[in-house]
Amino acid sequence: MAITSQDQQIKGKNSYTFDEFLDRRANQDWYKDNSFLQKALKKYAGSQYEQLHNKLQDFSPAVSSKWNTLAESAARPESRPYMLHFDAFNHRIDRVVRPLETHQLEKEVFGEGLFSSLMPSWESFAKRMLIHQLGEAGVACPLTCTIGLIALLEQYPNEDLPELEQILQHTKEGLDGDFAIGAQFMTEIQGGSDLPANVLEAVPDGKNYRLYGNKFFCSVAHADYSVVTAKISGTDKVSTFIVPSWLPGDKEKEMRNGYEINRIKWKMGTAELPTGEFQYNGALAYPVGPAGKGVAVAAGIVLTLSRLEIGIACAGFMLRASREASLYGDFRTVFGKKVKDYPLSARTLKNIENAAHRTGAGAFKIYDLFLRLDQPLNAGIPADQPVELRKQLFNLRELVLLQKICATNEGAEVLRDAISVFAGHGVMEEFSSLPRIFRDVVVNEQWEGPRNLLLTQIYRDIQRVADWYPPAEFVSNVLEGASKETIDLFTEQLTDLLQRPVCGEVSEASMEAAEEWDMFCDSFLKHTRQLHWRN
Repeated sequence: MAITSQDQQIKGKNSYTFDEFLDRRANQDWYKDNSFLQKALKKYAGSQYEQLHNKLQDFSPAVSSKWNTLAESAARPESRPYMLHFDAFNHRIDRVVRPLETHQLEKEVFGEGLFSSLMPSWESFAKRMLIHQLGEAGVACPLTCTIGLIALLEQYPNEDLPELEQILQHTKEGLDGDFAIGAQFMTEIQGGSDLPANVLEAVPDGKNYRLYGNKFFCSVAHADYSVVTAKISGTDKVSTFIVPSWLPGDKEKEMRNGYEINRIKWKMGTAELPTGEFQYNGALAYPVGPAGKGVAVAAGIVLTLSRLEIGIACAGFMLRASREASLYGDFRTVFGKKVKDYPLSARTLKNIENAAHRTGAGAFKIYDLFLRLDQPLNAGIPADQPVELRKQLFNLRELVLLQKICATNEGAEVLRDAISVFAGHGVMEEFSSLPRIFRDVVVNEQWEGPRNLLLTQIYRDIQRVADWYPPAEFVSNVLEGASKETIDLFTEQLTDLLQRPVCGEVSEASMEAAEEWDMFCDSFLKHTRQLHWRN
């Protein structure tokens, strides 16, 4: 019997479709459909909650739909940023070429005025947590760096340099509807977090300076202004400067301010974000903060805010991972049952959700402490402050560091587990944004100090303040509300570890102590976040 053309069309036809899942995912409202975010905001925003709730309901649809579409389109490999060093007439322009989608997304995100004095702090916080659910998307790091630049300018106003006040207004409040973007360029080839080893030279030029030398990792290469660390000629200490990318009238001509961008880095993640190598050939720079105190200024203000924001970003990453894994687990049927109805899968989904909520709760709590403290971004903890305030400032500093290393580490685990819920589809870049966000969180784990560096810093911090802030009191204050048994256990562990060679010479004993210190810090922060999540 001959097979007709109609039979051929029918044989082997697979009518399976993902449309139901895609429709549900596309119609999710990332704020309205997230009871955890609403509950946390209500707890911390207090009397402002109703007003903020309404604003976020108006804001969320753009992030959940339009901005997400732009972010996914810009993430395609063929859309990644690249350099155009010369124009058609052989003029050096060093144009950072980015896709139209990124330009549109950036304009709309920064157009929200997230750092303006007109926007309440908790509104900005909640909006940023939603924006971070896009992944890096070419806007997350620029937002983070702009926060640090604004805080630095606010902390160290200088009437002798009116240009700094204009830069502050341009980044914070906007000029004629245009909000400028900030960056922070500190890393040199000989050492990333080793700021004292900087060799970039700042040569005095009247009340300003000219920069000469190289910076090796310069994220947000397209920024309008950057925070740059360098050593003033004839000194061995680092100072901090603000460098405009273009001098007045030069942006339209694409004439950069005395520097060249050698190339764009090829990174594992945050690929939509242009990270370059900069060569300074006399760039005009405005000094900001005390001369010779650049390490303290950079670490105490700029890096603290970046690390704080990374914790918020990780919460956003995990919330998205939890939402999309849950949707797929409820949609996909294998061997006659939905994925979510298998105990192993159900356990994975629950663990992802719990981790997202713990991390989110921790981010809210730490940000609340940040907002309540007086001058939390001083370069160092002022000795003339009341001892109780100094203790709270110390708690904040250490919690920010702990959150940064633990949230990024757990974030990578959560994203990997969420990807596994999708099985083979989980690694298909056009099917899901989770692989892209996984790479972003791995990059965040290295930015602003890798894990071992920050573990060392925390250890030395606690040792350094032990004369006025005993370790037992530190544990008790941070774990307020925990059981006496829990507090006693962590106190005993910390007291013991502070007597062991965690930061000593390499030996079997020191490596064992270092391993226990790593586990202690991870467990300590998880217990802290657990307290805030349950409450």
